[in-house]
Amino acid sequence: MPYDPASLDESFKALAAFDWGADAAVLKPIDDAVIASHGVAAARTDVEKRLSAVLGTAASRAAKEYACRKLSLIGSAASVPALAALLADKDNSHMARFALERMAAPEAAAALRSALATVQGDLKIGVVGSLAKRRDSSSVAAIAALLAADPKTAAAAAEALGTIASPEALAALEKADPVAAGPLGVAVADARLACAEKLLAQSKRPEALAVYKGLAAAAAGKPAARALELAATRGILACTDTSSPS
Repeated sequence: MPYDPASLDESFKALAAFDWGADAAVLKPIDDAVIASHGVAAARTDVEKRLSAVLGTAASRAAKEYACRKLSLIGSAASVPALAALLADKDNSHMARFALERMAAPEAAAALRSALATVQGDLKIGVVGSLAKRRDSSSVAAIAALLAADPKTAAAAAEALGTIASPEALAALEKADPVAAGPLGVAVADARLACAEKLLAQSKRPEALAVYKGLAAAAAGKPAARALELAATRGILACTDTSSPS
């Protein structure tokens, strides 16, 4: 059956007035259209355009969350501006990031990197996490700069660098103290271990060994860092065990 935009008019009117507690059955035609639009460019463009438009209105948080969820499935570069506009909105930032971090379009990553320079507090931490989920190597420098931020943000930055685990991310982490007191030291240690584990899994034993040895040296003789020293030692043994398939 040819796609008929008019058949969705009533459902999108219902979405504009939708809120939690309302009967979600009125939105089922949109659900169906998202599925049916697969491989049909004109239909997908129309549905995406309508969903994006909801984000720029005074619709409820529930309606915008619904739109973000659907855009996480079908969103393209065309819907990035509407999603990016919500990144500084404390009520809708999370769901906008949910969509952007799942979209293949490079514009989605660019929007998150741009927001990193403007949002603050928990919203910044959320953006850091989304960039990490995208394994966005282009954001490493900006995230690494946050290692000098407040403890909560710095710890999130360290965790993100460990998730990205690129050579540049590891280089940034190696400038931070893995045995520093507080959450940052723990996050840096865990992130460096994560990088070493990735290197070992890639059969890059010499590189992984260097990371483990650096951590072991930093933890040596420090009772509070005993767990890190043990983890690093196990890593060293894994790197030197030639019977391992890694």
